[in-house]
Amino acid sequence: MNRELQEICHAYQMQLQENISLASHTTFHIGGNADFWIEINSIQGLGKLLQFCHEKKINYFIMGRGSNILVSDKGYQGVILHLGNCFSEIKIHDEIILTCQAGAMLSNIAKFAMEHHLTGMEALSGIPGTVGGALYMNAGAYGSEMKDIVTECSYIDNSGKEYCLKNKDLDLSYRHSFFTEHTGAVITSVTICLQKGNPEEIAEKYADFAQRRKSKQPLNYPSAGSTFKRPKGSYASKLIDECGLKGYQIGEAQVSEKHAGFVINKGHATCQDVLDLCQHVHDVVLQKTGYLLELEPVLLGMQGGK
Repeated sequence: MNRELQEICHAYQMQLQENISLASHTTFHIGGNADFWIEINSIQGLGKLLQFCHEKKINYFIMGRGSNILVSDKGYQGVILHLGNCFSEIKIHDEIILTCQAGAMLSNIAKFAMEHHLTGMEALSGIPGTVGGALYMNAGAYGSEMKDIVTECSYIDNSGKEYCLKNKDLDLSYRHSFFTEHTGAVITSVTICLQKGNPEEIAEKYADFAQRRKSKQPLNYPSAGSTFKRPKGSYASKLIDECGLKGYQIGEAQVSEKHAGFVINKGHATCQDVLDLCQHVHDVVLQKTGYLLELEPVLLGMQGGK
């Protein structure tokens, strides 16, 4: 497999690395090594790799910024296909339409939008992920979601064939999309529609949302963002706080004292620390409130994960 992967990467001028630490490639800074890591730079190269992995029954995982992922301490046996800086082009057309490769960071798209006096990205600008990952889970913040700005997207399947989906066919709802149900489909580009706005008002909105995040979220510690999905009828952070679990810690994983909806890495937390802590939170909240909390991050390299 190694030789065949090298041949594909050489043919499409992609970088292949072996035994790469995933802790250094995720915002949680947790997890073991991946067997292989490939920097994707083209749809053609991605398609060829997807075909190869599918035919050879090789485990593969599409990773962007690694901001919503908890990696096993044992790492990942398979190939990480990284949609990053080499796959992050942003183009503008018709003055208000942005077409972004899947590896483009939301923060960079927001900056691009602001430079072109476009409004609509402000609330989503602080989400630390790529546009592909954000669409995959219909990421949202402060009352805005990806479904509010996405008009269509392109994706590729494991046969290397390309498709396009309009917003109405994306099945976007809370932390859900067409892609969460069709995991073999890989988002390659996302088209979003914004609106012309007043530059000063747009800048004020960005500053306001940035300040809100800084004041309420534990941005000075590694995390995977919100740890639990919002249960119907309440909020995870409210329930966890009411159960007296703020600051509760196992190993170096802790329920943030600043925001109970975040489990943070205090230094050298292991995946097992996080899982044990989340299980405790789940059990206490269920016992005391009757609400069932579900994990939001993707579990990579674990049974039940990818």
